[in-house]
Amino acid sequence: MLKDYKIILASGSPRRQQFFKDFDLPFEIRLKEIEEIYPDTLKAEEITNYLAELKAKAFDGELADKELLITSDTLVWLKGKALGKPKDYDDAFQILKSLSNQTHEVITSVCFKTTTKTETIFDVTKVAFKELSDDSIRYYLDNYKPFDKAGAYGIQEWIGLVGIYKIEGSYTNVVGLPTEKVYTYLTSHVD
Repeated sequence: MLKDYKIILASGSPRRQQFFKDFDLPFEIRLKEIEEIYPDTLKAEEITNYLAELKAKAFDGELADKELLITSDTLVWLKGKALGKPKDYDDAFQILKSLSNQTHEVITSVCFKTTTKTETIFDVTKVAFKELSDDSIRYYLDNYKPFDKAGAYGIQEWIGLVGIYKIEGSYTNVVGLPTEKVYTYLTSHVD
């Protein structure tokens, strides 16, 4: 499977890197810094599609034949507003406060780029938090420091164990990569 391709994961996320290790597929990591700025007219998956493709465009002209670049972006969508990674502790606190006693969507887009084509897929998972006390939010922020995560939380961490009571859709999507969709794409769309 994919024996003719060299997979390049352009993600610094340890969670995404682990998923690729768990796929048992050889891959290498190539990183580029980009400014994650998008037009404010975009909504929901339009934002993550745009950013995943923007990350892939950074590699224009650098891919060799039979190299498959994979980029992705995740955001939390709550009441018509995108919640990305928190700027600081106070921002993380406010984000978690806004998610308390609410259902939000986690949207992840994944872009696949070769020298001949670029395709993007996305997934949406609904996540319901119970009411979170200020003390529990502070405990989580102090002990887990989720400042590199969209929505200021990791479902696989303490806050997910004690605060999330329901999800509809892919669990791995909430962690940061809809693994089942990515695997299906890799095994059926890459020629």
